Amino acid sequence: MPPLPARRRVAVVGTGAIVSGSHLPAVRAHADRVELVAAVDVDPGRLEAFRELAGEAVAGYTSMDAMLDSVRPDLVLIGTPPSLHRGQTVAALKAGAWVLCEKPLTLSLAEYDEIAAAEEASGAYASVVFQHRYGSGAVHARELIASGELGPPRVAHCQTTWHRDAGYYAVPWRGKWSTEGGGPTMGHGIHQYDLLLHLLGPWTEIRAMAARLVHDTESEDVSTALVRFENGALATVVNSVLSPDEVSRIRIDCADATVELTHLYGHRNEDWAYIPASHVAAERAEAWRTPAADVPSSHTAQLGALLDAFDNGVRPPNSGPEARATLEFAAALYKAAFTGNPVHAGQIGPGDPFYPAMHGDHPHWAPKERA
Repeated sequence: MPPLPARRRVAVVGTGAIVSGSHLPAVRAHADRVELVAAVDVDPGRLEAFRELAGEAVAGYTSMDAMLDSVRPDLVLIGTPPSLHRGQTVAALKAGAWVLCEKPLTLSLAEYDEIAAAEEASGAYASVVFQHRYGSGAVHARELIASGELGPPRVAHCQTTWHRDAGYYAVPWRGKWSTEGGGPTMGHGIHQYDLLLHLLGPWTEIRAMAARLVHDTESEDVSTALVRFENGALATVVNSVLSPDEVSRIRIDCADATVELTHLYGHRNEDWAYIPASHVAAERAEAWRTPAADVPSSHTAQLGALLDAFDNGVRPPNSGPEARATLEFAAALYKAAFTGNPVHAGQIGPGDPFYPAMHGDHPHWAPKERA
């Protein structure tokens, strides 16, 4: 047997709720493969609280550059506000570290292509957190759909109907294009439609609408879309922060079965249902029900997949063109909604106003200059 690789040295950037509540448990779950060696936060009090929580000899820094120079980590986990992601990811890549960054990895396709260039120059990779792909239920559903076992996909629905109040948007960086990149299309529903794209494959055309119905924000508080996929399936996508009864749901109607996922912020096997068509034999449908393992969708599951790629020296999942495709979907949804025109895959590139910014400098949606 070849020797096991050394434990990877990990640093976290940002020590708020997402890092302490999701990334730290993931690191602990993979303690045989990784070692948390450093944490960065501009708030010294928050940094010290995290170091106490981590319960290890974790070095603390208020500067990411200082941490990279001193520690030279193998892997950097980024959980800061979205406007910081591009710069911090590029800095980590230039230092030779791999990156796992919270969504959205960047605020635009132009920024994403800067990260792609930094990957090319460094030989390191940057992945975005889309943990819903990694639960055993999602893996099982994708295998069934991709193999044709459920028949050709025909109709799909994807909804992220959540609720956020005015207090949520009182945080200074929320609701602004320059700091959050968008509304629920970028910050909330992106997890569900990323999973939809993972299950159904490439899309070809999108038509959409967006609105500010309640919140006083630059970006939208609801968006809806109609999507055509390369395999012929048609889908609806709804992203909302206006919905009192919160739910995350994906439903895909194939020729031989309907597969449905209903959850909120994470799923297990029990959250998936398979309803066979009337012509399907019971013994065939029974084989669809439940995979042998029950792995929740989580940062822990995604970190394990990234470490597998690291050990094998290959590009990790949710990086490169794969992750860019989800961001392109967001840009296309905004362009379709704001212009009223259908948008086709691959249409947005340099020279298109929706390439450097999700608002596309649209007069009704671009940030207003403040006196």
